[in-house]
Amino acid sequence: MRVALHTRVREDRIAEYEAAHREVPAELTAAIRAAGVTEWTIWRSGTEIFHLLECEDYARLLAELEKLPVNVTWQARMAELLDVVHDYSADGAAAGLPVVWQL
Repeated sequence: MRVALHTRVREDRIAEYEAAHREVPAELTAAIRAAGVTEWTIWRSGTEIFHLLECEDYARLLAELEKLPVNVTWQARMAELLDVVHDYSADGAAAGLPVVWQL
């Protein structure tokens, strides 16, 4: 399944956000892959952040990562850098952007 997400980075934290993503912990990327993600791409336009991920089951992905210490640490780091657009942990699998059109 494909899931599109939208977040917003704080304007004064863009460089930190991009630097963090150059150093995503190998343990976290391994856990994301083990949870069924085959691809995850993030784009930025100004402060707007758009994610597109391909995974077997988004709800399963969230459940498997929820209490994983490396993910808890990562999410705390991201919370310092992002303005809240969606609370993905609370919204769960329903947090993805709805499809408007597809070719």
